[in-house]
Amino acid sequence: MKKIDIMATIKDGIAIALVNFLSLILTTILYVLTIWIPYLNVGTTIAMCSLTAEMAKGGAINPFFIFKSEYRKNMGEFFILMSLMMGAMSVGFMFMFIPGFVISIAFGFAAVLFVDKDMSALEALRESNRITFGNKWRIFFSKFALCICLFIAVAIIDAIFGIGEVQWLESIGTIINVLIILFFIPALYGVEASIYKQLTASDDAKDAPVAE
Repeated sequence: MKKIDIMATIKDGIAIALVNFLSLILTTILYVLTIWIPYLNVGTTIAMCSLTAEMAKGGAINPFFIFKSEYRKNMGEFFILMSLMMGAMSVGFMFMFIPGFVISIAFGFAAVLFVDKDMSALEALRESNRITFGNKWRIFFSKFALCICLFIAVAIIDAIFGIGEVQWLESIGTIINVLIILFFIPALYGVEASIYKQLTASDDAKDAPVAE
């Protein structure tokens, strides 16, 4: 089982986020604008679950991919998957929180695998649990470290542009911090994509055709 390199994952995740920053913003806007449309909103929600896999493929995503009809073909199975996930996590959280937290990481890529690998609900849950085994704390700390980096960046900008309490400098600092905070969600998606890419790399290599 390949072990995730936390710092390398964060760097790769930020690089993926930079490539997809504008695309993610437009994708989110399209999703929010159409979330009220019955039936279509199920497909777009399933598509949003596949963002991690789409970003892991490299290059910028096409925001309009969320409207593909293929995402609506297995909505019943998707509801089963979500019900099983939520049920397992709810029971886990009843046992003093930690088991539920561990289960949430173990099943964290189930929805992605369901769409990306065309798995059934149970297959996706099993596979997510398998690929995250031995890497759960690394997955957690990759995301936690990203949050710390964001906090430090905001604190540094506040310290630099807050010197002397010059109004126009503080305004510039505020704008920069807003941009940093806006970048956080894409960066989080980027880290997820990097982790997913690493965890499924060996399986993709096995599935690749062998040249004769």
